[in-house]
Amino acid sequence: MRYHLMPVTAFNQNCSLIWCDQIKEAALVDPGGDARRLCLEIETFNVTITKILLTHGHLDHVGASKELAQYYGVPIIGPHSADQPLLENLPGQCKMFGVPIIDSFLPDHWLDNGEIIKVGMESYLVLHCPGHSPGHVVLWNKTSRFIIMGDVLFRNAIGRTDLPGGNAQMLMHSINNLLLRLADDIVFLPGHGPMSTIGRERYSNLFLR
Repeated sequence: MRYHLMPVTAFNQNCSLIWCDQIKEAALVDPGGDARRLCLEIETFNVTITKILLTHGHLDHVGASKELAQYYGVPIIGPHSADQPLLENLPGQCKMFGVPIIDSFLPDHWLDNGEIIKVGMESYLVLHCPGHSPGHVVLWNKTSRFIIMGDVLFRNAIGRTDLPGGNAQMLMHSINNLLLRLADDIVFLPGHGPMSTIGRERYSNLFLR
């Protein structure tokens, strides 16, 4: 698998392009905004976008989803259906943060725990990891030992739980019972900030002690 990181908007949110190097099929993950710039950047990779994947329903991760889905003619997939209230209240989220209104939308397909998402020849296992939001999912490529983490776990931090739908107890349950049971060498790409590994956070992340 291949990936390319594209931070977007004032939230500095890590939108990512992931693709299969064998057949050049790609997915766009969490396009939070800056749609035109994303299109121009994606053009340089000579890949075909086949789907948009969402880890959760907060505005900074979904802002350009509908526009880009229409532009590429592809479905929006994810997050888990527990985030439906967040997507239905996108205008309210925008008012809370004082940013331009994003129209409400729903995905073409909700994701369930244990589901497999294909991007070309690459497979991603869906793990439902509530806490930062009720329907948050992470996408785990077992073969490449790589996780698209969203806002569950970061380098030296964990996801916020003071936003709509947040629950600190559920977040720690997701981290301790799903993510920290995985191997130390697994690399993850978080929703904001630099990449890390499960092992690094297990041993040095003060929020996990």
